[in-house]
Amino acid sequence: MIFRASHLLGLSVLVAACGEPTPLPDATSTMDASATGDAFAPGVDAFALTSDAGSDAPLPVDLVSVSHPRAMRGVWVSSISNLDFPSRTGLNATQGRAELAAIVARARGAGLNALFFQVRPESDALYMSSIEPWSRALTGTQGNDPGYDPLAVLLELAHAENIEVHAWINPYRASSSASSRTASNHVSRTLSAHAIRYGSGIVMDPSATAVRAHVVSVIEDIVTRYDVDGIHFDDYFYPYPDMAATPFPDQTSYDAYLAGGGMMTRGDWRRDNVNALVRDVHDLITRVTPNVRFGISPFGIYRPGMPAGIRGLDAYAQIYCDPVRWMNEDWVDYVVPQLYWPTTPAAQAFEPLVTWWGATAGAQEHVFAGQATYRLGTTATWTIGEMNTQLDIVSRLSSSPDSQVRGSLFFRYSNIDDDLLGIRGALTTRYAAPAVPPAIPRALAAPALPSVRARTGMIEITHPDRTSVRTFGVYRASGGTFTLDRLAPASTTSLALTPGVWAISAIGVGDYESEGVRVTIP
Repeated sequence: MIFRASHLLGLSVLVAACGEPTPLPDATSTMDASATGDAFAPGVDAFALTSDAGSDAPLPVDLVSVSHPRAMRGVWVSSISNLDFPSRTGLNATQGRAELAAIVARARGAGLNALFFQVRPESDALYMSSIEPWSRALTGTQGNDPGYDPLAVLLELAHAENIEVHAWINPYRASSSASSRTASNHVSRTLSAHAIRYGSGIVMDPSATAVRAHVVSVIEDIVTRYDVDGIHFDDYFYPYPDMAATPFPDQTSYDAYLAGGGMMTRGDWRRDNVNALVRDVHDLITRVTPNVRFGISPFGIYRPGMPAGIRGLDAYAQIYCDPVRWMNEDWVDYVVPQLYWPTTPAAQAFEPLVTWWGATAGAQEHVFAGQATYRLGTTATWTIGEMNTQLDIVSRLSSSPDSQVRGSLFFRYSNIDDDLLGIRGALTTRYAAPAVPPAIPRALAAPALPSVRARTGMIEITHPDRTSVRTFGVYRASGGTFTLDRLAPASTTSLALTPGVWAISAIGVGDYESEGVRVTIP
């Protein structure tokens, strides 16, 4: 539980960002604010529009500490090869919007709270960009305008349903097929000297400063023009070895590095190239849009033997990603290790791996377990019972003080839409109680307090800056605590409530939460 103390009207009031339902505070309680890590909206007005049964007289605001168990409940929505969206090329604006609306509705019905939407599958865009061409996933021809902006539409629809949207980009993949026709402004043409063919596809050279600068400019364009909740990388850094274990052909780049006085081994040099991009993206986001979450989904095994008994691909040495370094340097807000194995085999067992990741992350990072809904029903091992066992492990670790695990991310949306082995119903039951993701683990301000006016059987809500609000937390007083009853969209101006004591909080971008404004419904 994270608290900050404030003093309004001579009372000490505690603000909770996340955790278990909090007992109603004693009017004389105090806490040292220096010992906390939450954020508080400074300069809060000491009065709000609260009244009994319709009286318009302003009363002193009555603040209480509110919180609820936080959890990431996300799903990847893949656009490459039309896996999830769009279902096919050539959808018009009406059809595209209908598919996105269905994704939001189905995600909400399953109790999910975040969509990780692949907006840059092959260095092309599922949003309006002056930097990169429209994605060929939309029309079949890269660069052709689909007549609508999928990211803008999804943001509108998802935020109205209290669902976050994280922009998922692939930083280095230029094309999954080297034979695909690319647009004239595609990075493989504008930076053709750094385009490397490997296997069947084209990869942009991670060592090239121009490639890194281009990726950073793409991300800056997204976060400054779109109200996204996060920027997300998956596990494609240096490419996975092909079936013949063909060496990645970057000898020319490495020779140039050595000629310039470089001293690192090729492996360290490659990791340093990836690290530089991760660091640059982190620095951009924390400088320009610090309320945007930044995270990466690495391969689920960091190195064989970590933890003991684990065997498999060495991501550190073969695709040159170093998520432990990223966490140690606080360059990411979270990692989502892709733990696409069941709980039974010793070589790649889900439980020891997710436990290791949760214990390895620092206090400034969260771990969300990447879970393989796509494997349901593929073997006798992959039952709905297996998935429920994994979710039980995640839930247990999420409440452990020794773990930074805070939820799950499912690959991928269509498996839930298709309800493989009843996964949609299982999630709906498990996620029946509402929740928002944990607050970004850095010191940022919560939104200003909402103003609440009580009427018979309802409340009216106003807020000085609704653009800073993602949702309103609606808490009911019960048994000496305030427990989250529902989440109301930021656009909410009135809400029907049954008689009793309630508290309304504002939860903003970055998932920081204000104190609750207590209100009594007669």
